[in-house]
Amino acid sequence: MDILISGASVAGPALALWLSRYGHDVTVVEKAPALRGGGYAVDFRGPVHLATLDRMGLRAALEAKATHMGDIAVVDGAGERLTALPSAIFSGDVEVLRGDLAEVLYAATRERVRYRFGDQITAVDQDETGVDVRFAGGTAERYDLLIGCDGVHSGVRRLVFGDDPETRKPLGVYGAIFTMPGTLGLHRSGIMYSEPGRSVTVSSPHGGNQIVSLSFYEPGLEYDYRDPDQQRRIIAARFADAGWRTPELLAAMEHADDFWFDSTTQIHLPRWSQGRVALLGDAGFAGGPGGNGTGLAIVGAHVLAGELDRARGDHRVAFARYEDLMRPYVATCQKQADAGPDFLVPLTWRKIAQRNRFFKMIRYMPIAPRLISRLASRTAAAFDLPTYELPALR
Repeated sequence: MDILISGASVAGPALALWLSRYGHDVTVVEKAPALRGGGYAVDFRGPVHLATLDRMGLRAALEAKATHMGDIAVVDGAGERLTALPSAIFSGDVEVLRGDLAEVLYAATRERVRYRFGDQITAVDQDETGVDVRFAGGTAERYDLLIGCDGVHSGVRRLVFGDDPETRKPLGVYGAIFTMPGTLGLHRSGIMYSEPGRSVTVSSPHGGNQIVSLSFYEPGLEYDYRDPDQQRRIIAARFADAGWRTPELLAAMEHADDFWFDSTTQIHLPRWSQGRVALLGDAGFAGGPGGNGTGLAIVGAHVLAGELDRARGDHRVAFARYEDLMRPYVATCQKQADAGPDFLVPLTWRKIAQRNRFFKMIRYMPIAPRLISRLASRTAAAFDLPTYELPALR
């Protein structure tokens, strides 16, 4: 089939990899002018994620780019160490920078997948036999299927499924991420500082530059997700009186060319497909922090492509089966992410102290290694990965 995928971050290229191996003609359209590098760290954890990477043939390439992060020290306003967050909790089994993951996926697909950068879908019209798509660049094409892999702010979801605010569940946490020159002497390690309702984390996965993350809790914040200047002002205002070394981080933010800001929002849709159009990854079921979003994207891509092959291209059967298989897994991961705000941005000094005591305590338990491993991967492993007829790697 001739299949169009919207979005070239993670879910889109992962799906393109499988579809192209199964013999489909695949185009990926991405509104950014080029592949996006850098960014925050993403991880894979547990046997389901790792088995999917093995089937994709990408595990070795990703392990070669792994951060191998150590524990994240938790400090007070004077910089004194209070406890540490185990690396397994944050980093899983294989952690890479999002940009490195995108590069590996692109390298594995660019020879047999058409990438259309600097363009986006503006209109979709489908019938029983195909999908007509109009692009911002002025052209129009017809495809057999359209798959939206274009994130929480999905244009495909808006055009085909509508823009019902009831399908979005904000978790109340907003965050910014950017890179700055290293000033804390970190190497494969990180530091977290928290005050009620806001947290600062600085990490340096590969040494040199450091990645800064600033998160705060404020339900109902109104902002324009396309206006980075407004977003910088929001962060500057919310952290203006924060302690530790926050002022120097805010100063560096003003000059960062990779600044990113967004809300932590879950997507809950009654259906993930309409006719010949389906959604994958954050576009269809964003989980939020701790919701295994990257793992869900690659597992979902494997399942969707596998079900299309098993159904011999009958999209109605394949889409229904994909949704039946993935929905319980997604629900489990989203439920875990509901507790994210209490972990990322505890709202009181007492809750901050409770979080810190928990991580200090588990290190001295006889079952500490098993407990930490279970906490890190229990939801990621809560899925029976189907067995598909896998095309040969090439």
